[in-house]
Amino acid sequence: MTAKRIDGKAKAERLAESITEQTAALLDGHGIKPGLAVVIVGEDPASRVYVRNKKRRAEACGFHSLRHSLPADVSQDDVLKLVDELNDDDAIHGILVQLPLPGHLDEQTITQSISPAKDVDGFHFVNIGKLSAGHTADAFVPCTPAGCILMIEDELGPDFSGLNAVVVGRSNIVGKPMAALLLQRHATVTMCHSRTRDLPGVVRNADIVIAAVGRANMIKGDWLKPGAVVIDVGINRVETEIDGKVTAKLTGDVDYDEAIEVAGAVTPVPGGVGPMTITMLMFNTLRSARLAAGLEG
Repeated sequence: MTAKRIDGKAKAERLAESITEQTAALLDGHGIKPGLAVVIVGEDPASRVYVRNKKRRAEACGFHSLRHSLPADVSQDDVLKLVDELNDDDAIHGILVQLPLPGHLDEQTITQSISPAKDVDGFHFVNIGKLSAGHTADAFVPCTPAGCILMIEDELGPDFSGLNAVVVGRSNIVGKPMAALLLQRHATVTMCHSRTRDLPGVVRNADIVIAAVGRANMIKGDWLKPGAVVIDVGINRVETEIDGKVTAKLTGDVDYDEAIEVAGAVTPVPGGVGPMTITMLMFNTLRSARLAAGLEG
């Protein structure tokens, strides 16, 4: 039996429709329009695409959307000054500094300068701490794990009691927050990484697999437990030669063609996790606006 293809794009569109409706209601009922400010430093092409997509989605949801483009050689003090101004701007509810930053800037210092109440990326230590402690009522969860958990809940329901979950990758952006969210839903969670012994054997016991390691097609079909829910966070650019012409395509960390023959449900790449990440950014920004108005929390 072929696995179900989890359509992240379709789910993201449905969620965006709901966010747009709630945004209109917030404006009509309370005179508040969610505001999202994105700061981009330099001319990295991939970052510019991401920022353009975020701005487009924010505007489509009815947000007040700002983009601040800074030169690649901007000083750290100037970046921190801009973040400080955005922290003090009541019209801005979410602040995002697009990563990666040029080497002369300290990523941690800059991300930690964002007010936790406007940290819609969920990278501030205050929000990380609240997530780790299970106190998420007024915290922001990083967007990719937040989107992943919604897709898993669609397949398995809100309670993962008795299920084994394996997270491959221990990054602060995906792996660690993903583990915290799975634990909150009562899964038994195993974190794997480059030093894990017998990784295929560990993954084979998992009812839920989160692949977030950044190696194309690493997780094979024979690594998977039959019927497992597989969420592929990886985005890898792989060059292939067809008729003498080299073309690049995006592929995940999971060998999709093999996985669909074994798993119960799998996210594709592209069209799986990616669209949900941007939509969850809008979800967090709307929540921030509601929290600032005393309507949540």
